[in-house]
Amino acid sequence: MSAAVCPGSYDPFTLGHRFVVERTAARFDRVIVAVVVNPNKQGMFSVDERIALIERDCADLPNVSVRSWTGLLVDLVHDEDATTIVKGLRAETDFAYEAPMAQMNRELSGAETLFMLTDPRYAHVSSSLVKEVAKLGGEAAPYLSPAIHQALMDKINGVRKV
Repeated sequence: MSAAVCPGSYDPFTLGHRFVVERTAARFDRVIVAVVVNPNKQGMFSVDERIALIERDCADLPNVSVRSWTGLLVDLVHDEDATTIVKGLRAETDFAYEAPMAQMNRELSGAETLFMLTDPRYAHVSSSLVKEVAKLGGEAAPYLSPAIHQALMDKINGVRKV
């Protein structure tokens, strides 16, 4: 059974992320979306909120699971009995950033990294940019699922969910 890990901070999970996860799910028996926890960064959404949003957004993909991870990515790959790390690329700057990590991950564990180009409609989209646009009153809806867009707007507007 083949398994792949799609790591990221996903703060928030964009349609570009969804595109990569969906294509990965079509190619592997199991896909683990890993919400990577960086203790040095404070996200807009908590890790639990990100997991819940991604689970809802990917509910139609039965071979996709979502979990958090702190530590070396290769340890998660090993724990999940996966062989492949899948990373979405938007532009050549993403490749320059990701290539050394992919080489280190292969040296540490033998896990290969598959780079997948995102849909050109989302090549300019990042979670940070989407949050900035939304905070400044711009339209972020074209880059997010409706539920995630609503969650983002609720966060920005200080709406508390019960």
